[in-house]
Amino acid sequence: MAQDNPANPRPARRPANPAFSSGPCAKRPGWSLAALEGALLGRSHRATEPRARLAEVIARSRAVLGMPEDWRLGIVPASDTGAVEMALWSMLGPRGVDVLAWESFSGEWANDITRQLRLEDVRLRQAPYGSLPDLSDVSPERDLVFVWNGTTSGVRLPDAGWIAPDRRGLAICDATSAAFAMDLPWDRLDVVTWSWQKALGGEAAHGMLALSPHAVARLEGHTPAWPLPKIFRLTRGGRLIEGIFQGDTINTPSMLCVEDALDGLRWAESIGGLPALIARSEANLAAVTAWVESQPEGSRRMAFLAERPETRSCTSICLRIVAPWFTALTADGQAAASRVLATTLEREGVALDAAPYRDAPPGLRLWGGATVETEDLRALFPWIDWALAEVEAQFGA
Repeated sequence: MAQDNPANPRPARRPANPAFSSGPCAKRPGWSLAALEGALLGRSHRATEPRARLAEVIARSRAVLGMPEDWRLGIVPASDTGAVEMALWSMLGPRGVDVLAWESFSGEWANDITRQLRLEDVRLRQAPYGSLPDLSDVSPERDLVFVWNGTTSGVRLPDAGWIAPDRRGLAICDATSAAFAMDLPWDRLDVVTWSWQKALGGEAAHGMLALSPHAVARLEGHTPAWPLPKIFRLTRGGRLIEGIFQGDTINTPSMLCVEDALDGLRWAESIGGLPALIARSEANLAAVTAWVESQPEGSRRMAFLAERPETRSCTSICLRIVAPWFTALTADGQAAASRVLATTLEREGVALDAAPYRDAPPGLRLWGGATVETEDLRALFPWIDWALAEVEAQFGA
């Protein structure tokens, strides 16, 4: 460890868990490898007991999220990305599409629709990092593709009042950093996707795909004009493959990851289910808000990337550096200083993987989902102040 600078001493307290990554995210409090001792390793996922574990993930997820009884939920390959792309490739085409993009992943879905599927009737509504696009002209006659929470921008939708309850198009929602941390309005959605690696701290590579009856009707009544690889196929002979939504996965899942997902779901149930998960995540956002707002107005160092308080994410909390010495740097200088800030925190072992997403503006990104303890965030804030002073000494005038 480097010698302390007397003018900028290191804080005395450190976060007990420095894992602030936005995916894979921190494990639930108290987690250890012992949680995986019951994993059905060396077993076929098609055997009775392993298949029952997969079905249990589906059942417990439905229950914790309060999913309507007439929705289907299945485990699919390739994390949230796989779930979203299965929906896009399988369902889009019969109607025009409105695409909302305000951060990296929603931009990827726009790219899929316009450049890969090459749909002709597409209206793209974009906004820069920190903002939401105009929601007022979304048409209920058209399909709609959007994220609920911008994982790379820290901007979330404050409500779903802009989505028509009597829409004819499908509302396809990537909710990977919202599920299990925000209250999803199921009556305004038709396709909802997420991954295990986010709010409950599961392991990567597995996605979840939830379908309303409206979405199922689209699948059974529409044949895409393009070929579908096996890994995307949700129907056979014009009928939904029901087994996918009962524990029969398209490809081979990791039973170790399945056991870990069940551990996270049982923990969620034990603390009070979705209301408790939301409360823990909102408490984390409140702690960050209190720290940001405690900075003197004339010497503020950090601010939220989200421009409006009601759109600030309680999971992927994105911050920008607003200190005068930083804003005076060139764009390249800002990017370099931001990298040094994140690596300084990581070198000290107080914040791992807190750098912004590679396409996002410079700053920090702190995961605030329910598996993160608020006290760990509070212990981190003095370290961010300390690290900013260290970086200023290197980059400031």
